[in-house]
Amino acid sequence: MKLFHSPASPYARKVMVTAWERDVQASIEILGSSVSPVARDEAVVTVNSSGKVPCAILPDGAPLFDSRVITQYVDSLGKPEGTIYPADRRFEILTLEALGDSIIDACLLCRYEKSMRPKELYWADWYNGQMAKIDSGLDDLEGKWFASLTTGGFHAGAIAAACTLGYLDLRFTDKDWRSTRPKLAAWFAQVSERKSMQETFPKG
Repeated sequence: MKLFHSPASPYARKVMVTAWERDVQASIEILGSSVSPVARDEAVVTVNSSGKVPCAILPDGAPLFDSRVITQYVDSLGKPEGTIYPADRRFEILTLEALGDSIIDACLLCRYEKSMRPKELYWADWYNGQMAKIDSGLDDLEGKWFASLTTGGFHAGAIAAACTLGYLDLRFTDKDWRSTRPKLAAWFAQVSERKSMQETFPKG
């Protein structure tokens, strides 16, 4: 399997954390990419018309995207007993993974508003609205989803949440999400010591 990858992408990190957790990382060939909201990488576009990463190319040449699809494929490469999508909790974990991804979505919109939009066009209400989504998602991880997050090992929902928190630390260094969410902060500190998280630490 080949994977178009961007080192700072939390979505791509989800895929690689999964690969390390399932001990199949050696079977993935990393393809570099140069993508942004305003400059598409044509090598990626030829495989995935949206131009987004991660995007995988399977051994038979078939494309695979987006991250939630690719993580399930990568999971299938490992032994059945170690799946990060246990059958008895599949939809619960998929929903938790979707929650993590929705927080990332809002993070990216905030980042683009601040770092890419011309300053004279900056829309504070838009930025604040996206940040409210981030905060309510984090509150849910600390609250009603915490038991699901921390039960049953480092499953796909937990991986998504961990990559989300890692992205917050990378791109929103001035945001104090920990002080009002101590359980989530302690959990993140613990899972950040895992080899899969250490090996995929975002750069750039």
